[in-house]
This record gives sequence, structure tokens and C-alpha cells, in this order.
Amino acid sequence: MPIPQLSTNTVQMVNMAAAIGIWAIIALIGVVGTDAFVTSSSRSASATQLASEYGASTRTRTQNDYIDINREPGPMVTYNGPTIRPISDIRAPSLNEIWDSTMPVTVQGGSLRTWHFANPVVDAVQVLLKSEGRPIDADVDLWNGPDNTPHKMRVYLEDGARRTFSAIVGTPRGPNSVAIRNIGQLEFPIDAVVRPDMQDGLAASIASVVSRSEVIQGGAVRTWPFNPIVQSVAVIIKTDGRPLNCRIELLMGPNNNKQVVELYTEDGLERPFFAIIETPEAVGSVIRIKNTAPLEFPLYASVAPYTVGEYDFVSDSYNNFNQWPML
Repeated sequence: MPIPQLSTNTVQMVNMAAAIGIWAIIALIGVVGTDAFVTSSSRSASATQLASEYGASTRTRTQNDYIDINREPGPMVTYNGPTIRPISDIRAPSLNEIWDSTMPVTVQGGSLRTWHFANPVVDAVQVLLKSEGRPIDADVDLWNGPDNTPHKMRVYLEDGARRTFSAIVGTPRGPNSVAIRNIGQLEFPIDAVVRPDMQDGLAASIASVVSRSEVIQGGAVRTWPFNPIVQSVAVIIKTDGRPLNCRIELLMGPNNNKQVVELYTEDGLERPFFAIIETPEAVGSVIRIKNTAPLEFPLYASVAPYTVGEYDFVSDSYNNFNQWPML
């Protein structure tokens, strides 16, 4: 009786099934053999030993674990925080006292608010701006009569809560109006305070801490570096009666602007610029002033520490931290 011949496809399928069965049997024998020589307790001990070698743990890590990993012991330094001390002898209200005693006006993004001063006795007003930590981008104008803007400022702050804006705007020959336009988006509102600066106010306090001024020719740039103990800086800019055009910057690192003020004044002698720039960071700050006017319009700039922080540092290498020079 002749043997039936199988097709080629049938032979290939049979060979493939036999090969798969053989490899499955070999894998099962290997697993059984491994369990026969390694107990569960020995496998747990091995895993625990491997975790301890790398300083790891089997529990879920928290933020405190990552803070303390591989921390090297540093110098013996204790810090109790700065105590803000004003340098001026004039008892003017601090910026925090002004914010606490005055009801600020909220200026929404894209809106305009004005303050009118009809009393001719008011020859200067305080302009303070802050936010809840969001950037500030605003225009501050002084209106003196129809279509007359003798004073303009473009103000930018990276963080309106950490570094507020404080300036004095001269308002001679009233009546005058101060206009603040929030040119930021709707999501970036700002709080504004505009009030008269009378005798023994911020202007007198700022003027009492400066002792000298430097001439900045048209197109020139001057910088003033400050140590970490300086918490705020007083700035006075004026001219001999000519127009004033300049750019004031607070730098923290290379070309890292934390605060920028672009200033225009019709008469730098009649309307000088007074400002307090806050520098609360724990590293040094730099004030940069650029005279953006032509060469024929020099300006006079005075920059000095306004408030300093008295740190309580105890260090093995330096015990007189508060004796650092402020400039």
C-alpha cells in the first residue's frame, strides 16, 4: 500500500510545532531548577543589600529625602534674617507703612486711571505700584494743561510683589493730574497709590542719604554695584534745566533686568526724579543708568543705599559681615 505524500506546507508546520514544544520544555526546566537552588529569603536579602549599596530605600521618597541626600557639611554659619534699618535721619514713612495706611486703586490690564491735584501747595506726589507677584508694565504720565505732558515714565517690574515701584513726581504750578495706564494684559492687574508728598516725606528722606552726584554725558552709561546688605537704593536724577532722557535698570546677573524705568522730563531741574529701588535679594545688585539723550544734554545722577539689613551672621572665616562696604 503506497504511503501518502505530505505537502511541503504541512511538513513545515509540523517541524515548527515540534521546535516550539521543545523550547517550552527547556524553559520550564530552567525555572524549576532555579527555584530549587534559591530560596525566597535569599532573594529578599540580595535585593535589600543592593538598595543599601546605592543609598536607596524601598519606601516612597518625599521632598525631604532629596533635600538631605549627599549634603556635605558646610561652614558654621547661622542666619537670623535681616533687620531693615533706614539710613536717613528724617523720620519719613516707610514703603510698608504707606501701603498699610493708604487704600490702593486697582488698575486692570489695558485700563487707565487718573488722580487730580488742584491745590497749588502740592508740588510733588508719591507714585507707588505693586502687584500680587505678577509682572508690571505701565505708563505713568503727568498732565499739566491740555496736550502738555512734561513728565513721562515707562515702568517694568519682573515681580511686582518682591520689588515694588516707588517714585516722586514733581508737580509745580498746579493744577496737575497723574495718569497711570496698565499696558499689560487683562491677567496682570496692578495696585497703585498716588498721594501728595509733603514736607519730611519720601523726597526729603531720599535727598538726605545722598552725598555726591556723577555727571553722565549724553549716550554714556554708569553702573553702581551694591552688596547683599543693601535692601533698597535711593536714586536722584536731575539736569541743569535741560530735558532729561534716561533709562534706569536694576540688574541681577548679566543682562538680567529685574526693573526698568524709561524716563522723560521736560525740565530736569524743575522736575527732578526721585526713586527708591528695592533690592531684597541675597546677592549683590547693580544699578545701571544710561543717558539716552544726545551729547549736549548731560545729567547728574546720585545713587546711594537707602535701607540696609543688619544680618546676624556667625562664621568661622568672617565674623564682621555687617562691616562690609555697601558700595
